[in-house]
Amino acid sequence: MIAYLGTGLLGGNFVRALLRNDKQVQVWNRTAAKAKALEQYGATAFENVADAVRNADTIHLTLKDDASVDEVLEAALPGMKQGAVIIDHTTTSAEGARHRTVAWKDRGFTYQHAPVFMGPANALESTGFMLISGDQQLIGKLTPELSQMTGKLINFGAEPGKAAGMKLIGNCFLVGFTAALADTLTLAASLDIPAADVAGLFENWNPAAMLAPRMQRMTSGAYDKASWELSMARKDTGLFIDAAEKAGRTLAIMPAIAEEMDKWIEKGHGNDDWTVLGKNAL
Repeated sequence: MIAYLGTGLLGGNFVRALLRNDKQVQVWNRTAAKAKALEQYGATAFENVADAVRNADTIHLTLKDDASVDEVLEAALPGMKQGAVIIDHTTTSAEGARHRTVAWKDRGFTYQHAPVFMGPANALESTGFMLISGDQQLIGKLTPELSQMTGKLINFGAEPGKAAGMKLIGNCFLVGFTAALADTLTLAASLDIPAADVAGLFENWNPAAMLAPRMQRMTSGAYDKASWELSMARKDTGLFIDAAEKAGRTLAIMPAIAEEMDKWIEKGHGNDDWTVLGKNAL
C-alpha cells in the first residue's frame, strides 16, 4: 500500500503513473478536490491526512517547502504504520532534509529525500531525473521502486541532504538561465529583432556546448590567458544595457552583472579571462 501526500500537477501525475503500474494508492491534498479527482484513475482519496497514510508501507510527498513537509508529516503521524518509509520529493533545504532523516529515524520511521528534475509530463511518463543520497543500504532497497518512477535515478553518495543541495544547485542554474533568456529577449525587442530570429540563432549556434569547457575554465583558478578579456565582456554588457535603456526597457540581471564585473576590474582583473567572475567560488 502506498500513500501519496500532495497531489498537485507533479504529485497527481506521479499517482497516475503508480496506478498504471498496478499499485494501490491512497491520496491526500490540502485542496481536497485535487485528491478526489484521482479517484477516476483508481486512487482512494481522504480528507484527513492521518487516514490517508493508514496501513501504507511507503509514504510519498510532493509539497511546497520545509515547513509544509514538517506540518503535513506531523499531522499524518497518528495514522502512520510503524516502520513506514517516507520518501520526500519536495524541493527543500539541505539542512531540513538532514534534520528529518535523523528526527524520523528516532521516531521509528525511515525518511528518504528524493527530489526531482521533472515536470508533470515526466512524472506521468516516468522520465526525467530523480536525485538521492544517504544510507546506501536503504537506497539499494529503494532503487527498484524509485527507478520505475523516473528516467534516471542519480545517487550522490552516503551524505544525507546532499541530494537536496544538488537540487538547489540545479535550480539556481535554471533560474539564472531563465532570467538571462528573459534579458536576451528584452534586448532583441529593444533592437527590433523578432523572437523568432533569436530562436533561429540558437538553432544554429548552441551555447550549451560551451557549458563544460566554461565550467572547467572557471574552476581552474587560472585566468591569466584570456580567450575573452573581462574588460571586453564588460564593454559588451554596457552595450546591452544602453540599447535597452534607449528603447525604454529594463534588463533584469545585466546591471547586477555589470556591477560585479566593475568590482573585478577595480581589483586589477580587467585583462584576465572573464571567467574570473567565478574566482570567489573556489
